[in-house]
Amino acid sequence: MKILAVADEVSKVYYDYYREDILRDIDLIIGCGDLPREYLEFLVTMASCPLIYVRGNHDDGYLDHPPAGCICIEDRLYEYEGIRFLGLGGSGRYRPDGKNMYSEREMKRRILKRSWSLFRKGGFDVLVTHAAARGCGDLDTPVHRGFSCFLDLMDKYHPQTMVHGHIHSSYGYRTARRSDYHGTTIINACGHYVFEIEKGKKEQSKG
Repeated sequence: MKILAVADEVSKVYYDYYREDILRDIDLIIGCGDLPREYLEFLVTMASCPLIYVRGNHDDGYLDHPPAGCICIEDRLYEYEGIRFLGLGGSGRYRPDGKNMYSEREMKRRILKRSWSLFRKGGFDVLVTHAAARGCGDLDTPVHRGFSCFLDLMDKYHPQTMVHGHIHSSYGYRTARRSDYHGTTIINACGHYVFEIEKGKKEQSKG
């Protein structure tokens, strides 16, 4: 399965300079948050595949006006062509009124509520988030600090891939596009990133 992941910054390649064949071989699009609703609607209209997404910390408007034609996988285990995707959007809480912001305890509670579905499905293959995991490409600031409970989740279920946003490429040398956490490939989807994954196999990077 060839996947296009997008987050945070509208990619000129897939929007301003869009060409008819650019999405032809894409099997699934993943939105990792903080993107204009119109951009996701454009992608899903032009592609011949589903677009699944989680919300970013700036996506409060999605709650009343979600992107049309797209599939929200917040707090869901979504299966597509044999690949299981777990969606946990939002960032760490850095202000009290953020609708898509969570404390570490609140995010742990979200994960706990998925325990039965994860047990029933035998785990998951791809973790889709907006925030990074703690110590895996995050930043040590209240806004961009990752969640430690994501590490616990990967330690327990050993997914093939985690794909996230929130850490922009403009933030400096620490914004690695790909890294590894105990066998799980972690992808920072800021802008866009294309990769391949097969059921029961590790992802293959395409850049």
